[in-house]
Amino acid sequence: MTSKMLTLFGMTAVFLLAGCGPSGPDAPPSPEPAAATEAAPPAPEPAAEMAASPADLASLLAGDSRSAADKERDAGRKPAEVLAFLGVEPGMDVIDLMAASGWYSEVLSLAVGPEGSVTAQNPPWMLAFRDGAYGTELTARIEGRLDNVSRLDSDWAALAAMEGQFDAALSALNIHDAYYLESPEGASMFASAVYSALRPGGIFGVIDHVGNPDGDNKSLHRIEKTLAIEIVTGAGFVLEEESDMLANPADDHTQGVFSEGIRGQTDRFLLRFRKPE
Repeated sequence: MTSKMLTLFGMTAVFLLAGCGPSGPDAPPSPEPAAATEAAPPAPEPAAEMAASPADLASLLAGDSRSAADKERDAGRKPAEVLAFLGVEPGMDVIDLMAASGWYSEVLSLAVGPEGSVTAQNPPWMLAFRDGAYGTELTARIEGRLDNVSRLDSDWAALAAMEGQFDAALSALNIHDAYYLESPEGASMFASAVYSALRPGGIFGVIDHVGNPDGDNKSLHRIEKTLAIEIVTGAGFVLEEESDMLANPADDHTQGVFSEGIRGQTDRFLLRFRKPE
């Protein structure tokens, strides 16, 4: 497999639900746990050229190709363990959904290696946040460094039209954005688009901050696990397995995910879905 250079632009209008405010997904200014005024770090050295197996991905992630700021998030996010659980392997074609500035896109780049590919997808409303900073940071992350990663700026309809192109998809800390910043219907469109874009037997990994059934999950940037499962299985996926590797019993789900003392350490669910063969 070779890297794909995809340049789809979904020409949809940028919208937000009333009450969401201008802050963007996961609140100001970037998905957890980046600092609110953090600028894009200088581009590190070109990423490693060797594909990673689950056994050696951790060592690649610790190498010199990644920035220190990116590495600081590894302790809370456990990327090597997460991708091993999801079954992401060298040579796969993977899509990073609502990728923002591409933290997980770079992790996936190392995981699939030069024989695989990563598509960093963002819908128009994501790219509109922070005065377009996500797009600028994503381009800086990719260009001249990650040869197997390409951008895809698309709405859900355009993504759905890419039938059967990916072996795996990842939604990391953002399915609550599709549900609350768009609408329940928008979240359903999102899940259906992912279903269409995956090959039969494809993997869909979902990570998000756990919300309480009676909590103000919209303002807290959380979502109930049962609701996330309902959204994804409603599109035809089968829930294959869930993991508690990102759980934190000290988080009672009543604080916003950017609150002091909990930021970067929220209780999170990790779900692996599969598209039937």
